[in-house]
Amino acid sequence: MKTAATDEIGELLKRAKTIAVVGLSDSPLRPSYGVSAYMQSQGFRVIPVNPAIKGALGEKAVASLSEIKERIDIVDVFRRSEFVPEVVDEAIRLKIPAIWLQEDVIHEEAAEKARKAGIFVVMDKCILKEHRARFG
Repeated sequence: MKTAATDEIGELLKRAKTIAVVGLSDSPLRPSYGVSAYMQSQGFRVIPVNPAIKGALGEKAVASLSEIKERIDIVDVFRRSEFVPEVVDEAIRLKIPAIWLQEDVIHEEAAEKARKAGIFVVMDKCILKEHRARFG
């Protein structure tokens, strides 16, 4: 059992309020929708980032992270790994404190670049499972 002091993921989830979900689908059948609905039910503000939809979960969608006017605590990425570098570059420009790459979303170079820029990176983990394991 890890102590709370070393549980960086737990600390992040405790602190965070707003999650920008890149690749959030408006289809309830997609994993991004179910995971985001769960996070919303746990009190997080979820902002859909997807140029292909108008909105999801009662929130208006934006085409890119830079369109979001409020503070983003976590960028949660539901895109294929090859799209990760552009998300990381945008997150670095916007000084977002944490990037979360969902299960099977792996891009070592982009993750390293984000870490070097001072961003906390979680890779290949499901935010719902990690939240539920700690607070569920």
